[in-house]
Amino acid sequence: MTNLLEVEAAGGLAVYGARAVPGAAEARAQLVAEGVPGRLAAGDPTLWGPEAEAAAKVRLGWLDTFRRSRDLLPRLAELRDELIRFEVDHVVLAGMGGSSLGPEVIGRTLDVDLTVLDSTDPHQVRSVLADRLDRTVLVVSSRSGGTVETDSHWRAFRDAGLPGQRTVVVTDPGSPFAARADEAGAHLFLADPDVGGRYSALTAFGIVPAALAGVDVAELLDQAEEFAASLGRTDENPALALGAALGTAALAGRDKLGLIPDGTGIVGLGDWVEQLVAESTGKDGRGILPVVLEAPDAPGGNRDDVLTATLGGALPPGAVPGGGIEPHVAVNGPLGAQFLAWEYATAVAGRLLAVNPFDETVGVAPPVAGLPMEEPAFTDGPIEVYGADLGHAGTVGDALGWLLSRIEPGGYLAVTAFLDRFGDAAAARVRPALADHTRAAVTFGWGPRYLHSTGQYHKGGPPVGTFLQITGAVDDDLPVPDRPYTFGQLAAAQAAGDRQALTGRGRPLVRLHLTDRAGGVARLLAAVDTLPWVS
Repeated sequence: MTNLLEVEAAGGLAVYGARAVPGAAEARAQLVAEGVPGRLAAGDPTLWGPEAEAAAKVRLGWLDTFRRSRDLLPRLAELRDELIRFEVDHVVLAGMGGSSLGPEVIGRTLDVDLTVLDSTDPHQVRSVLADRLDRTVLVVSSRSGGTVETDSHWRAFRDAGLPGQRTVVVTDPGSPFAARADEAGAHLFLADPDVGGRYSALTAFGIVPAALAGVDVAELLDQAEEFAASLGRTDENPALALGAALGTAALAGRDKLGLIPDGTGIVGLGDWVEQLVAESTGKDGRGILPVVLEAPDAPGGNRDDVLTATLGGALPPGAVPGGGIEPHVAVNGPLGAQFLAWEYATAVAGRLLAVNPFDETVGVAPPVAGLPMEEPAFTDGPIEVYGADLGHAGTVGDALGWLLSRIEPGGYLAVTAFLDRFGDAAAARVRPALADHTRAAVTFGWGPRYLHSTGQYHKGGPPVGTFLQITGAVDDDLPVPDRPYTFGQLAAAQAAGDRQALTGRGRPLVRLHLTDRAGGVARLLAAVDTLPWVS
């Protein structure tokens, strides 16, 4: 395990073990010979080939967006003081993908009261609407201004009586949300237009909700700026070392990235890295599939096709990163530096994989006009089981066994749950439970937020995915104001749209519909325990 002690550090951030990944040293030497560190730090859009140049030219602002973001700080401080004077101290963020995952990591890591609403499940939306509405400021975040989930959330809060002066809109210049903010009397913050959504953690999308919740965002920007000085170097460039390791491992067959919290101060970073890496690399039949693991000893890290990476804020002197099998890397440092390091590393990995890390070739499944007529293959207690050609399956356990048997060599199982990620949180336990019963990587994503994250990889990456979709009955639906559908119908349509996109690509898929959510989750977990164990 001595190779884990190899470390490359700069600007307060250290990467352990990257040099020991087979082939990474050679790949890094080639990157240096091609001048990649200096060219990338300077924002050279030609690094990913002629077809990617146009997109890269307007998407490399993340390299120094921390400087422009400082211009927002005086106005944010003034707005926060004003809200506190009127006893408005509960920040709700309505956003999807990069608009929500960065702020959520910041809020969880720095322990501030920030509620993230990134679901169309009516139970979850109702619970947020009912929580301290009289003390709430709503931050509406969408780059395009056309995000259906965020538009629906805004409508619901407005219908509940939230006034415009307690609404903050973060969007790109010229988006429809900018015009609506003016009409509603809301506060408007325009984001850096040269930064794509998944790279936007240090733009207005990340710092506006964080600052309003009480985070000292200047410190995050300071951390990024200190680390940025290393990005053009050929030596002592941790982000270059990380990117070379990620790309080389994927090309050699370790195309799954196990993301493991090491318990040293950073909370939830794996979810943000998952979105960044999956959306940036999952295209043209290639990519890196992130697998967010719950703890260092969680099932799923010790696989031959998984490169494990522990994430944290600090390690005591002499400590060795753990949680995976060799080769294994660890990234330790402050959150602002982590954001910039992973963005740079992902861009480097994209070059090695010969994909454009800045385009979005596969869109999010839109709501469908009317739900497809479907009949369950069978019912097992509180679970209706849907799927084609399930053979003689008559129980949930049978259906799960059938699905696991369809995973291809080098493939993966993705569990996607269109449920309330807080009220139905126990459903997430199915990931580690299933990982104990297969040698394949198992991921878990809450719908519809995964559509803005790993959904890109599912459809644009290697066609080796197998899918378990979980939906749930709606006890008390909620209308979307001024729209001909409810939140429950929107969630069902998004789930159906994704099913159609995946089965249309010939991917095996089973849907479990929980007619009783709590009972259905319990029945599902019990069914997993009936499966054969994999040592």
